[in-house]
Formats: sequence, C-alpha cells, structure tokens
Amino acid sequence: MNPTFEKLGFYPADILLPKEADMTKWAVVACDQFTSQPEYWEAVDKTVGGAPSTLRLILPEAKLNGPNVDGDIAAINAAMQDYLDKSVFKTLSESLIYIERTQSDGKVRHGLIGMVDLDQYDFTPGSGALIRATEGTVLSRIPPRVKVRQDAPIELPHVMLLIDDPDRTVIEPLTAASGAMEALYDFDLQQGGGHLKGWKLTDAQMDAAAAALEGLCAESEMEKKYGMKGVAPLLFAVGDGNHSLATAKQCYENLKKVTPESEWASLPARYALVEVVNNHDDALQFEPIHRVLFDVDREAFMAAFRAAYPNAHEGRGEGHVIEVVWEGHDGFITVPDPKVQLAVGTLQAVIDDYLKAHGGEVDYIHGDEVTKDLGSKPGNMGFLLPAMGKEQLFKTVMADGVLPRKTFSMGHAQDKRYYVEARKIK
Repeated sequence: MNPTFEKLGFYPADILLPKEADMTKWAVVACDQFTSQPEYWEAVDKTVGGAPSTLRLILPEAKLNGPNVDGDIAAINAAMQDYLDKSVFKTLSESLIYIERTQSDGKVRHGLIGMVDLDQYDFTPGSGALIRATEGTVLSRIPPRVKVRQDAPIELPHVMLLIDDPDRTVIEPLTAASGAMEALYDFDLQQGGGHLKGWKLTDAQMDAAAAALEGLCAESEMEKKYGMKGVAPLLFAVGDGNHSLATAKQCYENLKKVTPESEWASLPARYALVEVVNNHDDALQFEPIHRVLFDVDREAFMAAFRAAYPNAHEGRGEGHVIEVVWEGHDGFITVPDPKVQLAVGTLQAVIDDYLKAHGGEVDYIHGDEVTKDLGSKPGNMGFLLPAMGKEQLFKTVMADGVLPRKTFSMGHAQDKRYYVEARKIK
C-alpha cells in the first residue's frame, strides 16, 4: 500500500473494471434512486437484457423490503461470484481513477476514485474522525443493508465524499493532465444519466494528490477555513451514500469481533471504495429539502414554535428566515440570533418535539411549488427552507457535529453516481 497515503485514511485500491462490456449497459445508477418508480428499474432491466451489467450486482432499494429480498440477495452474490469465476473483470492494481461526469444539465463534475480506511470513519455526531457523516445516521436503516453486503464477494460504490478545497489543489490539476494518463472508458450513461470518462492516474499524479490532501489537514487550514485552533482535522465529509458507508463500517466491525486484531489491517472489508469530489466543484449543486406537516393544528404548532424561540417575529429579518404556508396563508418567520448554524436545524428541533407530543406526520419535499401546494391543503403546513450555501457544510459539521437529517440534496436523481468500478471485499 502506498505509504504516502497513510495519514489520510484514503488509498489507491485494486479496482475491478470489466474487460469487455457495453459500458452503457454495464453502468446503472445508485441503488437508492427512483425508489418509488419501479418503471425506471424495469426500463433499465430491458436495456441491459442478458449483457454483463452492474444491475445484476446491486439491489435497488425499491426491492429492499420486498417479499423476495433474501432470494434477491442470494442471486446478487451468485452473480458476483459468477463474474469473478468467468474473469469478467480486469484488475487495476493500487490505482486511483480520475473521472469526468457530464451531468444532465451539461455541467462536468470531476471526481477521484479510491478507497477509504473504515477505521478512520465515524458517523457518531461530534466525532473527530478524518472521515465524518454530514447527517444523522438512522441506525434502523443499517441492518437490512448489512444483509446485502455481509456475504458479497465484491463491492460497488455509490458513496461520494466531499473535500473542502477552495484553492482546487487535489482534483482540478488532473483535468489539464488527463493526456498523461491511461484512458479507461468514455461512454454515455443510460436513462438520461449524461456521459462518463475515466483515466488511471500515474504514480507521480497519485503522489501529488496525496500531498495536496495532506495539505488540507494542516492546522493552519482548519484555522483559516473554520476559525478553529487545535481541533481534529476534517478531511472528508460524506456527501452521498451515508448509510451505504455506515453499512460498510458495520460489516467491518462485525468481522473484527471474530478476527484476531493482528489481522484487521489485512481484511479487505476494512476499506470501502468511494468517489471524492471537491465541495467547490462548479457542477456540484446543493438543493434545499423542504418540510410538509400533515394532520397538524397550525395554531398549536406556531405557539410551540414561538415558545421555543420567544424572540421570533413575522416577516423577513436578520437570522434564520423560514417561509411558512398553510391554507390561505403564505408568509415568513424570522428567528434572530439562532443557536445553530442552519435554519433547517432551527425548524427541525420544533417539528420533532411537536410531533412527539401531538402526533401528525412530516414529509421531506423537493421543490418550492410542490411544498406550497401540499402545505396549502386543509390540515397541512408547508415550510420552505433557504438553500444551504456549500461553504456552510464543513463549518457546520465542525461546529454542530452533523447536519439535521434531510438538509440538502446534491443534484437530481439521474445525476447521482453510476456503478462502474468494483473491488473485492472477501
């Protein structure tokens, strides 16, 4: 393993790619997308047919709670082993891959694929680990996903980790230097997913990336970016696939219980394949996730809100500004001098306490008009939250531990990661 990376919790990996495949059929979107649209996955299945495809190696989460889930998992594991036995894959030893993803909006997102050390990752709020969750991890979501991973011989990643690199020192230098690399693939993604290109880094480029990542960990960087001295550095924040990475961590922790400590470092399951993206990449867009309450007494809720924040006032002002909609009403409420970094945290605390005491339901909604339409129906309330600036992400995780759940979405469903690379975990 490349010693340059030891301080980073991030390493080159033995990456599996198909030797010969129709790459458009091979690559499919992250399993946690289109969960309420079975027709999407039916279209993917029709496109793939009998060709080699990552569709046969993943479980769409639309099927995660289905009646045949155990059979589906067994079929996936068998397909993985079949692909290994039939030498469908080639191995890129100790490699990093630079990728350019043309999104549905035409913008190009840049990424770096390698593996992270799960001993350097912690999803506990307030953790000082190099790799941290950005949102609260729902522990009940992990066991069903452990069942999918625990016996799998290979992994395919949809985890996206973000680095806070405003000077663009790690990934962006590779953009102009792709001609020096070995080209690996260049193809259209199916179902409107855009286009994907990938290159294998040279040894010199890997060393340069490691040095740049090490620079992001420096105490002077923590002070410059977050105004904090003497704090544990935060190098990677989970942008997408938080529960997928937490599942990998749990599977590794389970293995540690039955493996001598002297052998932990050699466990393939100690590592997880990820894509690293610069939080400052121009193609990376954060979209707010709004809230709608159902079967709620709006007067009682607003009374609870004002009890929580006695200095809150109607209208826009300085502080956290939230748009509130109900039948015949569309206005704003401002909380001056908020105690947390984000407006979503101010609101979510009241929602959680209110629903626990009074009942009702909450849903998390993308889009202003949908939120207003649902919030205006009798018995409902809608809350439109301001978009979180990307520059707030790392600072908030450093200050508050994690963001409130469902704080932001990174782009549209068709722009999420597609499965292309794989890695042995057995």
